[in-house]
Amino acid sequence: MSGNINAANVEETLKDFWASRPRRPHDGRKIAGVAAGIARRYQVDPVIVRVAFVAMALCNGAGVLVYLLGWLWLAQADDEVSPAEALLGRGRSATPTPLTVLLGLAVVPATGVFVDGGFTMVGGVLLSVGGIYLLHRGRGQFNRPEAVPAPAPAFDGVGVGPVGMGSVGMGSVAASTDGVDPVGGPALQEQRDGRVTPPAWDPLGAAPFAWDLPEPAADVEQAPAAHRPARRRSRVGTVTFALALIVLATAAAVSREWSWFDEAHTLGLVVAVLGAGLVFGALRGGGGRGLIWLVVPLSVIGVAATAADFDGIRSDRVGSTRDAPTSIEQVEGRYDSGVGEVDLDLTRLPGTGTVRTEVEVGLGSARVRVPQGADVSVTCRADLGSVRCLGRESDGKDAVQRIDDDGPDGPGGLRIELDVRSDVGEVEVSRG
Repeated sequence: MSGNINAANVEETLKDFWASRPRRPHDGRKIAGVAAGIARRYQVDPVIVRVAFVAMALCNGAGVLVYLLGWLWLAQADDEVSPAEALLGRGRSATPTPLTVLLGLAVVPATGVFVDGGFTMVGGVLLSVGGIYLLHRGRGQFNRPEAVPAPAPAFDGVGVGPVGMGSVGMGSVAASTDGVDPVGGPALQEQRDGRVTPPAWDPLGAAPFAWDLPEPAADVEQAPAAHRPARRRSRVGTVTFALALIVLATAAAVSREWSWFDEAHTLGLVVAVLGAGLVFGALRGGGGRGLIWLVVPLSVIGVAATAADFDGIRSDRVGSTRDAPTSIEQVEGRYDSGVGEVDLDLTRLPGTGTVRTEVEVGLGSARVRVPQGADVSVTCRADLGSVRCLGRESDGKDAVQRIDDDGPDGPGGLRIELDVRSDVGEVEVSRG
């Protein structure tokens, strides 16, 4: 598994990986044992493998696709073949056939997401494949799985050979009556002749009265315990953390000149450096495990930062805002809050005129109530959260509802134009 990387070496490594691919153990698994099998096969920390799967799952589901393929094509520890191969009739697998079919059906939509998932998912799958390739190239000689033997052939009740072979059958049993025992051999013949072989402790046969005593236990000299040298502390974690700080400082310095280095991209670069340190430490024997406690929370923060727009979350506007104007002149053009709640009650307005206003909350809830008979044109938006807008609902990321409703009495009377938004939280517009 060494040498320069070329087409021949790549092909040889891939063939060897397939021939000695990991087996999914029964112990230490969380779901199907794919991560535990990879970690045990290449003698790396299983936590690192699981973190890698989670990180790849955040790449538009690339880790989910790779895990499903591993579930299908990696055999369990005591199975002859993988579930997919068993479905093709190539051997035995303990995975139920219906479950294998369901896993295969689950791969189909995951593959569709892979095709339409853009560069992020394609890159995640390629990183996963490349990481497994490097693991096998560098540590493929460790813990190579042994082939599971095929079930033993059935025996008949007559001879000692397999069914149909007739190696020792009725003829042999009859032959034993002539003084030749095919099973007992010389030992049984000695019993018939009255001869007994002396035990090993009395080779001259001087004490036959004590031959029925058990053999004395041999004095086994216990070998002294081997001294295990103290394990050198790996510097992978320290070096990786220092590189992450350098990347962070560099991005902060150049962010004024290049707008690309915003908070989300800078966080992504830091996570990428820490992740590379984890992989390198795993290849070097498990160094840098402490980086996991930085990678996991930073990855979660990074996903949240890319899923929602936090520009509206300002520390100078924290708290709740409530207003219930009784005239059109009292309605402000904008109600906002960085972190908190905005509650606007427009049900006390007169029955004629036109009102235009905006409501925006960075992190929290925005609620607006309008009169029963008012003509309402409203846009409700939540970058990440839920929207309930005049009877219509939507949840999740980029939830939007645009509604024109003239009320139960039809067009005419008070007209209200609203734009209600929450970056992260809840938006609700209802009739009072």
